[in-house]
Amino acid sequence: MAWKKKAEDSAYRELKSDLEKGTLGNLYLFYGEETYLRDYYLNRMKETLLTGGLDDFNHHSLSGKDFTFSRLQELIEAMPMMSERTFVVVTDYDIYKGNREAMSDLLSDLPDYICLVFVYDVIEYKPDGRSKLAKLLQEQGKLVNFARQEQGDLTDWIARRFRALGHDISTEDARYLIFLCGDLMTGLISEIGKIGAYAREKRVTRQDIDAVATPQLDAVVFQLTDAIAAGNFDKAFSVLGDLLHMQESPIMLLSVLGRQLRQLYSARLALEQGKNTKWLMELWGMRSAYPAEKLMQSARRFSLTWCRQAVIRCETIDLSLKSTGIDPQEALSGLLLELSYQ
Repeated sequence: MAWKKKAEDSAYRELKSDLEKGTLGNLYLFYGEETYLRDYYLNRMKETLLTGGLDDFNHHSLSGKDFTFSRLQELIEAMPMMSERTFVVVTDYDIYKGNREAMSDLLSDLPDYICLVFVYDVIEYKPDGRSKLAKLLQEQGKLVNFARQEQGDLTDWIARRFRALGHDISTEDARYLIFLCGDLMTGLISEIGKIGAYAREKRVTRQDIDAVATPQLDAVVFQLTDAIAAGNFDKAFSVLGDLLHMQESPIMLLSVLGRQLRQLYSARLALEQGKNTKWLMELWGMRSAYPAEKLMQSARRFSLTWCRQAVIRCETIDLSLKSTGIDPQEALSGLLLELSYQ
């Protein structure tokens, strides 16, 4: 919902403002997929709050598996030593799981010196919006969702990371890196490090990216269908062979290939009906225009009939795999052969 996203964006902006102004509050709750960004802000908070040189005395951590209400109460009541604030981080404890009334009473009267952060890392944050505790968190705390970043913000961040390594990268190649390796900073940071160490010139090239980056499965399957579109069947079979050699599950590969073919079919339909990239993005819930643009380019090389038959054959083979004893690798190879000669 739009109102929910605005509220989440507002909490994120307020956290950044709190750090810039040095006005961090008493209560935060962190959740979301982008763990790199979350950990970055936790470190910023620690650096901002703990300035007296006695971090070990004023920084406290509590994990969900060791959580007790009495222990949390002790940490909250522990006075800071040679510092104005204490910093308490509780990780993977479902705040709605225990005694909500007692938790509400505790959080409603936090001392001024405390900065308490509940972090949802492995477990999912599922708020009970009807409860008194949820209302208290909304009113007195900040619920920060570290969501996947928009493409523009992410390409800017990639450029900054490469500059820190002494390299430049074009916006187009940054978009390609996101397409190839995914849009989570957590995964991209290691890929940027590898590429930066490998690149010999100041400007990072697509060849540098392809040489050392580890592509996600969706991107490799896209390379397979792209090879078919270009009539390069040897490359298509080579990509399939590499995937099987990497011990990717044939059933998983078929699932990803099926999704890719359905997206290709919808892109071909978009072209037939005069629809644009934005329509395709909305249909598939894509956050970035890059994969949608790639799909539209590939769809121009295929007929509507080819796309329809490819989807039907993929679904038929998927059903056969689940209902008969046919060999999955042979079925995949056979499907690729069929697609090549349609």
